[in-house]
Amino acid sequence: MAIEFNASDRTTIGAEWELQLVDLNTRHLRQEAQQVLGALPDLSQTSSPPLRHELMQCTVEVVTGICETVEEIKSDLDANIKQLTSVLDDRQLALACAGTHPLDDWRDQTTSPVQRYGELIEDLQWLARRILTFGVHVHVGVRSAEKAVPTVNALSKYLPHFLALTASSPFWSGHDTGLASARSVVFGALPTAGPPPLLPDWATFENYMETLLRAGTIRSIKEVWWDVRPHPDFGTIEIRMFDGIPTLREVGMAAALAQSLVRLFDQQLDRGYGLPSPPSWVVSDNKWRATRYGLDARVITDEHGTTVPLRDDLYELLHELEPVAARLGCAEDLDVAFEVLDKGAPYERQRAVIEQGGTLNDVVDALMAEFRAGADGPWPRSGNGAGERGAEHGETGGNADRDQPSRNRGPSHART
Repeated sequence: MAIEFNASDRTTIGAEWELQLVDLNTRHLRQEAQQVLGALPDLSQTSSPPLRHELMQCTVEVVTGICETVEEIKSDLDANIKQLTSVLDDRQLALACAGTHPLDDWRDQTTSPVQRYGELIEDLQWLARRILTFGVHVHVGVRSAEKAVPTVNALSKYLPHFLALTASSPFWSGHDTGLASARSVVFGALPTAGPPPLLPDWATFENYMETLLRAGTIRSIKEVWWDVRPHPDFGTIEIRMFDGIPTLREVGMAAALAQSLVRLFDQQLDRGYGLPSPPSWVVSDNKWRATRYGLDARVITDEHGTTVPLRDDLYELLHELEPVAARLGCAEDLDVAFEVLDKGAPYERQRAVIEQGGTLNDVVDALMAEFRAGADGPWPRSGNGAGERGAEHGETGGNADRDQPSRNRGPSHART
């Protein structure tokens, strides 16, 4: 089975942001996506609309066009969100985003009137009915099918990094799950979801898809919901690991991280270097560690079981990506990750509301406030302060780790 990969000639970028429709009075989700989208036909009823239905009627997905830079991503999203917001006030609705809604139960939701969603629920039943989850997907252009599979393999090393920085779903149906990301568990239960399998090349990917289609496991390759997957129609790698991200500023961070890594791997392949290709058990274990502990996880760095603090590994990765991000024009966006490390990931910020005596209603209020902050949230801009503190921390962690010669040290180990 030949699958055409519509290769991109450069590392273009696009994003999909799944947003919650929240009742301003009750703080619960409202099942009004159909009415909201109907009020904006120019944005929701075109051949490739920027505003779309998702599985549940409480969700509106905002989708960018093909962008060259992270700044374009943010501008595209911001413009369409302003239009979306303009029809919400009269309905007493507001927007928010997190991997789950802190209060609501999946059994209280209404499915969107889209045929493929009905078919999905018929096929998967309870597994699909309970997907009251929200995420951010980032697409990055890849220049050939031959580069797509090794890039997916390499990105699988960074699933815990993607998740921990954006983990935002500690609550499920009104209860603290003890996890940083309940969404990762709920969505990951789907039969074709989870970490990507370790494949050697594009031909093997084609054969695998043919087998799944022949077996009736999937109806199209779009039903393969790996955490990172090739998207042949778009000529991209799609990173689906990010939890629902509360602020536009952090969406820019996620996009910058994704684009910088893919560009780095593209350059390394051009130079003949091998890319990271961690064993599947390491990838799965590390994903679980980030799901449970978020930024406080210790991640496995080799097949012998060596572990390091994820925070230290992230500081090191971010510093290594700084030159790439600078050339892409997204260095400032990447630096937001230092602020997350310094001041708190979304799951930490939500729990802090409860620890300070608040309720889950207050958590929802905080999420709506963060979303309204847009490109300035979740914290006021602080110059280079957070980045400088991150650099100090990163140097400390890096020096300590140099005593472990067996450790893979982020993307640079592809050059050894």
